[in-house]
Amino acid sequence: MRDWIPVPGTAKARLVSAAIRRFEADGFEAAAVAALAADAEVTTGALYHHFGSKLGLYQVVREEMERRVVDRIAGAVAVAPDGRARIAAALLVAFDAAVHFSVCRILAEPTPANHPDPIADALHPLVPTPPTATVLAAAWRAALLTANENPKAARAALEYVVG
Repeated sequence: MRDWIPVPGTAKARLVSAAIRRFEADGFEAAAVAALAADAEVTTGALYHHFGSKLGLYQVVREEMERRVVDRIAGAVAVAPDGRARIAAALLVAFDAAVHFSVCRILAEPTPANHPDPIADALHPLVPTPPTATVLAAAWRAALLTANENPKAARAALEYVVG
């Protein structure tokens, strides 16, 4: 559950919506603060006031999108059979959610330094060793990298990896 819910139409809500679109289109590094503010129809000062920095805004967006995906992983795991079927369901539902929310590039980018990987953490209980969860999360992110070009082919590749 989010600690805050931006009131629709407020500068904070517009910044979050604009950031999703801009970070997805350009990636974190290439997204300019001025462009983010212009997209949200606010000043750069508003961005710094609400989020402290471009990185602060990115972290809010990324954490919220990861939270939504992890919630869907939990739902898929709850209804899937045991074993590899559970892992496949978790990763494919997570992939579909990222595509649906239009955040493939955002979630495909490496996690920021010194931050845990919530996708790998959600997979840890399903696999025999922690490195397996990390490898599967990396495969999921690799599939997301190509999802904007061809989501069906990217999903098929992920299905192949998870068997």
